[in-house]
Amino acid sequence: QVQLVESGGALVQAGGSLRLSCAASGRTFSNIGVGWFRQAPGKDREFVAAISATGERTDYTDSVKGRFTISRDNAETTVFLQMNSLKPEDTAVYYCAARRFAGVASFGVLYDYWGQGTRVTVSS
Repeated sequence: QVQLVESGGALVQAGGSLRLSCAASGRTFSNIGVGWFRQAPGKDREFVAAISATGERTDYTDSVKGRFTISRDNAETTVFLQMNSLKPEDTAVYYCAARRFAGVASFGVLYDYWGQGTRVTVSS
C-alpha cells in the first residue's frame, strides 16, 4: 500500500507559479513511478507528467512542456510539480498517483494508488 497526500494548490493569476507536493508513505518509495494527473470541471481526467523511480526519466503532456517540471526527493519520499507560466486552462484538481513499477506511464489505469487531489485555480 502507498498513501499519497497532495498539497500546494491555490488561486493564482495567469502567468504565476505554483509548486505542488505529493507526500508518499507506505511502500518503498524509491521503487515506484509517480505521475500527476488533473481533472478540470466537466472534463475527463488527463495526464500531466510522470517520473520514474530513480528520477532519470520524465514524461509530460504536450500542453505543459516547457512550463511544468516534475521532480522527486526519494529521501523525503516526496514528488513535486513545479508549474510556471500558468494559464487559465491549467485550472483543475491535480492528483498524484503511484504505480507498482519503476517506469513512467501516461495512462491512469496503469496507476495503483491515488491521492485525494489539490485544487489549482488560475485567474485571467
